[in-house]
Amino acid sequence: MTKLRTVKALIVCLNISAAHAGPCSADIAQFEKAIRDSAGNPFAGLTAPQSVAAQIEHQPTQESVKRAQDRLREKFSANMARAKRLDAKGYRSGCTSALSAAKRMYVL
Repeated sequence: MTKLRTVKALIVCLNISAAHAGPCSADIAQFEKAIRDSAGNPFAGLTAPQSVAAQIEHQPTQESVKRAQDRLREKFSANMARAKRLDAKGYRSGCTSALSAAKRMYVL
């Protein structure tokens, strides 16, 4: 009888966790796994378009590169946090949009 109770409890727990999953939870988890899996890939990582100043004539300094990288990480983190927040609220379109923005920033 205790095995049956354990199985029933497990089924209830699985159903509860599935019920709390948002519309983008699987996509977010898949993207985060892809990021973790790309850790050893030297060609993977955050990327952004080159600035107009860099295209015209200005050579970047170490400080300007670091500032740009910091801003890029902050923007990426904000997009991921927004996607998770909207996912938790059940807003599929907003979550999808924020996750897409984060995906455009990361080369896998």
